[in-house]
Amino acid sequence: MLARRLLLVRTGRLARPAGMPLPAMFETLTENLKAAFRHLGSKGKVTENDLRTGLKEIRTALLDADVNYDVVKQFTKRVQDKALGADVLKGLNPAQQLLKIVHDELVHLLGDEAAPIQLSKQRPSVVMLCGLQGSGKTTMAGKLGRRAARDGLKPLLVATDIYRPAAIQQLQVVGEQVGVPVFAMGQNDPADIARAAVSHAKSHGLDLVVIDTAGRLHIDTQMMDEAARIEQAFEEVETLLVVDAMTGQDAVNVAEAFSKALDLDGVILTKLDGDARGGAALSVREVIGKPIKFVGIGEHLDGLDVFHPDRMAQRILGQGDVLTLIERAQQALDAEQAAEMQRKLLEDEFDLEDFRNHLRNVRKMGPLDQLLKMIPGMDNLPGLVPTPEEGEAELDLVDAVICSMTPDERHNPGILNGGRRRRIARGSGTSVQDVNIVIKQYNELRGMMRDMTDGKPLQLGNMRLGAPKVRKHR
Repeated sequence: MLARRLLLVRTGRLARPAGMPLPAMFETLTENLKAAFRHLGSKGKVTENDLRTGLKEIRTALLDADVNYDVVKQFTKRVQDKALGADVLKGLNPAQQLLKIVHDELVHLLGDEAAPIQLSKQRPSVVMLCGLQGSGKTTMAGKLGRRAARDGLKPLLVATDIYRPAAIQQLQVVGEQVGVPVFAMGQNDPADIARAAVSHAKSHGLDLVVIDTAGRLHIDTQMMDEAARIEQAFEEVETLLVVDAMTGQDAVNVAEAFSKALDLDGVILTKLDGDARGGAALSVREVIGKPIKFVGIGEHLDGLDVFHPDRMAQRILGQGDVLTLIERAQQALDAEQAAEMQRKLLEDEFDLEDFRNHLRNVRKMGPLDQLLKMIPGMDNLPGLVPTPEEGEAELDLVDAVICSMTPDERHNPGILNGGRRRRIARGSGTSVQDVNIVIKQYNELRGMMRDMTDGKPLQLGNMRLGAPKVRKHR
């Protein structure tokens, strides 16, 4: 079972995958929308009244997900105007046509296309993060820094929160964790700190400056004025609002307030893996007219995804997200590693050491249960998607068993006789049956991956923050 799961994660090959797995907050919305389409699809012939009933169910599902009322009203009107056309009613499969209309309108609602950070021609590019205290700005600064470094840029994090106790130290800790330098000037004026940081970045040949600003527990004039002064200190700056998606409609209200005070370029949603109802993600872009640029998943400093409206729409409608799954695989396995793995597979040298390394690379992509949900059709295959606990337990067990082997046993699995397997079971705290299962899974995965490559090279690419582009002058 694990071998098949790992292969599916690596390839995305099935006919129901980031930063953004289907966020937990969208699961109820997804089930409600799927129920509405199942109801329509069960009818042999769909009448105008059936379509109106289906649209009402879609409207209810969105409102239950805490989507802004005005947004729901405009969304359902656009869907209704298209769905009640003669082409849909006369079509061979009206339910599928309605699904496509809803998908297209969801993509439009979420922003039409991805909107990554636009890097300026004159380096360094400057990004200012603003938002309320507790929204995750400091962690997000670290995530952006790590992503920039991974994409070949040289970033700098800047501490301008001079009010919150230990805020500067917190950013320094985050910077150390992601391997990105942090610029700080103690309790000086935040705008002066930001200017000095950019001057430092220029003199040291750095590419990207990420400014972590101060927040408050609530919106106030002092916070907005300070953020505006930092923003106005630069001719070109990308101002991004960091919003906690778990706060629901409050997130939309916060976004409205900041968009009135600052020249926002976009929004970053954090905690999208929480169990809120998802209304913020479906409302904020429509309400303030600014794109969602990134989404944060979890506390791990690798948990940052570019926001793709089309992929999010597919996930909300239960259609999977194979492209994001592939990108995560590319991030976990570089081209050199992929070429070496392929060589070992083709020359039959893929051993248990490689199996363990492959498993660890899969773990870098995120929880196994979330990765599997990114594959279309997975919810129709009972037993393949484990619970979060089951997924971690499976991976832990395999890792423990292989770590209990000697190097010779990992490189030459054929020598694993009964006595060796009993010793490995004792050393790993498992049973001989568990050891046998791990070895069987290794053999299955090796065979399936060898068949999958079939002599063709594994293609990997890279992801950039965004193509260089001169931003508008303020």
